[in-house]
Amino acid sequence: MGLVLGGITIGLLALGGFLGISVLTQNFRKVFMKEETKARRGTNLNSVALADYNEYHLKFPEKVFYTVLAAIGLFALCYIFYKSIWFSLTVTPLALLYPSRRARAIRDKRKKELNIQFKDALYALSSSLMAGKSVESAFKDVHQDLLILYPDPETPIIKEVEYILRRLEMNETLEEAMSDFARRSHSEDIRSFVDVFSIAKRSGGNLVEIIKNTSTIIADKLQIEQEIDTLLAQRKLEQKILAVMPIALIMLLSWSTGNYMAPVFDTIAGRIAMTAAVFLLGVANIIASRIMQIEV
Repeated sequence: MGLVLGGITIGLLALGGFLGISVLTQNFRKVFMKEETKARRGTNLNSVALADYNEYHLKFPEKVFYTVLAAIGLFALCYIFYKSIWFSLTVTPLALLYPSRRARAIRDKRKKELNIQFKDALYALSSSLMAGKSVESAFKDVHQDLLILYPDPETPIIKEVEYILRRLEMNETLEEAMSDFARRSHSEDIRSFVDVFSIAKRSGGNLVEIIKNTSTIIADKLQIEQEIDTLLAQRKLEQKILAVMPIALIMLLSWSTGNYMAPVFDTIAGRIAMTAAVFLLGVANIIASRIMQIEV
């Protein structure tokens, strides 16, 4: 009975530590973004708005934080599976590869958020056009609607609409401003909308109806993607729990069975078996993460 309770305790501690690291990472990201937002205020609008959404470079404090976090995680995992401090220290430098992976994850999340925000902008644009306003006037209304939906003035879609309005005030065409936004967004949905918008404006067709239909199609697609993400949220949590359970089991067996697990850590055959197990666990996690990536 004591061993069972001990195993349950270790499993809960491992799961709590994993979730705690995730929460710590998210909180650090929020704090850093707040500081970055304060630093950006008062700067030129062009320097903020002209961002390439297919690129994201971590600042030095972020790189240090994520490198240290990954180093601690690697050392702990290697020690759990191999019970060797020196081998764990040898593997720890691989943590230098984690910041680039984290930057890609932040980039993908930022692009997904931009698509969702763009969907809201399309709804506001369609409503203004149906009310009989011109396209240029409709974009001013879009800016006001977005400020209500997103109170933070540093929201990417708000900065982009502000930049488009600024370029219109400088007598540039709306097509040029929208094309520049589409090029930097690297989003298929945004590029499709801008292409249809430019063709409709040049051809003199029913611009209101074309934009309305295009906005509806793109918004429906983005809505489906959001629903899929919602349905997969529980599965992703289950995947994280399943990824932690083998580690908890190794900790449980190492703590409860004493010398029974010693051959796994002390013999060559045991280390080869443990290495194969680590490899299979890594492959399983990669396959699971690929399965969760569903594109519409």
